[in-house]
Amino acid sequence: MSDAVQTQSTQNAGFTPRVFSGIQPSGGLTLGNYLGAIKRFVEKQADGIETIFCVVDLHAITVWQDPEALRKQTRELTAGYLAAGIDPAKSILFNQSQVKEHAELGWLFNCVARMGWMQRMTQWKDKAGKNSQNASLGLFAYPSLMAADILLYHATEVPVGEDQKQHVELTRDIAAKFNHDYGVDFFPMPEPKIEGAATRVMSLRDGSKKMSKSDPSDASRINMTDDADTIAKKIRKAKTDPEALPSEAKGLEDRPEARNLVNIYAALSEMSVDQVLADVGGKQFSEFKPMLSELAVAKLAPISTEMSRLMQDPAEIDRMLGQGSDRARDIAAPILSRTKEIIGMVG
Repeated sequence: MSDAVQTQSTQNAGFTPRVFSGIQPSGGLTLGNYLGAIKRFVEKQADGIETIFCVVDLHAITVWQDPEALRKQTRELTAGYLAAGIDPAKSILFNQSQVKEHAELGWLFNCVARMGWMQRMTQWKDKAGKNSQNASLGLFAYPSLMAADILLYHATEVPVGEDQKQHVELTRDIAAKFNHDYGVDFFPMPEPKIEGAATRVMSLRDGSKKMSKSDPSDASRINMTDDADTIAKKIRKAKTDPEALPSEAKGLEDRPEARNLVNIYAALSEMSVDQVLADVGGKQFSEFKPMLSELAVAKLAPISTEMSRLMQDPAEIDRMLGQGSDRARDIAAPILSRTKEIIGMVG
């Protein structure tokens, strides 16, 4: 589909610029979620472009979730969005399952996407592994639902981490095939936006693995609910190597743990990696880690405190999600209705 995608990509000029992205409420919010996603969402909101941000709870249940934990994590993630600076008056903020159009368009796209496309998804291979016969059908079809999440709003831009880029490319393939099959120019070609120094934050215990809320070791990640002492302790114990920090980015090659900590510092300080290394090149980690700890606590503690305050009133969080869902449906319902009309469905 690459030629079709290339041809279609010029047509986004006819669509309202709109950003869509989402995070799964499948565990506690981590520094990786903040730097790789939420911080960038807040920056997009400030750009003045229309922004839609989602708690993608339908994606979360592609693997089993404890019901009470899912409710709590949905609210906690919403609190994280709000505490970090997402303003419900400027952006649409909602949870996916309250907008039924996501599931309906997801099914329609299941009938557009090809099995071969889905089988090539590297996240499917990674998550299912040798146990693919016991994985849920939802996990296999996850990228098709993600395409529906994006195209349901005619989103033109999707801030994602490197690991989700392939899914946005699949979204473009689905949009291109739908447009081609029905002879329309209805869906845009959304562009993945991978920006910033820490779009993929790695484990503090293993620089070759992504920081994950599902990692059995709590020391592998910084949780957005961690207090100052816990953050400092985890950074102090983070895996490093015995060499001094280099003065330029090239010196971080083949040093994954060093690169990860420098990337985190750069993202938190809103500096480039080169700027950071110009300041800290030649320092040992015994000097750099306290600097990183102080910066992380200064940036994250206010967010953690505000999250805790918001979580004291779950009814208010639910109210805000409900309002966001109503606004999301105002955009989604007409697009789904027109999709069904194009397909030939009655009513």
